[in-house]
Amino acid sequence: MAEKPNYLKEAIKEPLNIWGMVACVAASVFVATQDAIPLITYWMPLAAGAAMETMYLMTVPAMSAYRRLVDSRARRREMIERGHKREEMIRRFDPREREAVEYLKWMKNQIYQNYQKFTHSSNLPDHILKLDHMWDKYVDFLDIYRRCKNHLRTANRQTIMNQIQQAERAVNTAPDEGTRRLYEKNLEILQKRLKAYEDIERSIKRVEAQLQSIESFFGLVNDQVVTMPTPDALSALDFDSLISSIEITKEILEETAPVLSQLDYAERSAESNFRPPVAQRQ
Repeated sequence: MAEKPNYLKEAIKEPLNIWGMVACVAASVFVATQDAIPLITYWMPLAAGAAMETMYLMTVPAMSAYRRLVDSRARRREMIERGHKREEMIRRFDPREREAVEYLKWMKNQIYQNYQKFTHSSNLPDHILKLDHMWDKYVDFLDIYRRCKNHLRTANRQTIMNQIQQAERAVNTAPDEGTRRLYEKNLEILQKRLKAYEDIERSIKRVEAQLQSIESFFGLVNDQVVTMPTPDALSALDFDSLISSIEITKEILEETAPVLSQLDYAERSAESNFRPPVAQRQ
């Protein structure tokens, strides 16, 4: 989970606790409005409620069973929120990309249904359920892939290299030291831009290979489910190897996160990227 739950705060917000406090206040008001009961006794329900609330807050948040319950709720909320974000992400895909995502989701559901049908089991084994994680990562990788591809359409390697050559000539022919330093700074920026371009190119190739691996593995599992002689036959498939490959790809992409994090901004300002440098405009 992204953030550890505050068990005390969660205990305070429990409906049973809230209704208990409401009941104590209502009892105090009821006592205060009764002529037959001394008015001074109105505080007794409040005092009893305060004592029970103190005991409740001292014991319940520290109980391991309650903490597991709160953790489980937090995980469910996180999964729901992550699901909503992923659906929003998929809506930004073009029709071809959405079709690929939906087809893989359909295949995953077919695998689950066929496994339960052929094994007469209502439960799915853990290694089969890893397909959920793979599908999630497929969507994430496809989002990175499309953003990288869209960004490279707004840039051109040869243009950047030409600008580097022009900057190198400018450095060599600078009329004075101050101007030379400015040209050197421009050259440094252009070299960094070329490196960023190459990093994105490598990311595209790696992600493309990973997407193909996931698609092929889903097809293999689907074939095996239909033809498996026994339920144990699927355990021979190397689910963990693909999961490991996915995690390695994720780690490598995180190393280029500073570049990838700028892609959304680059997409929004793609028009301006086509404008040539001031020195090249007529």
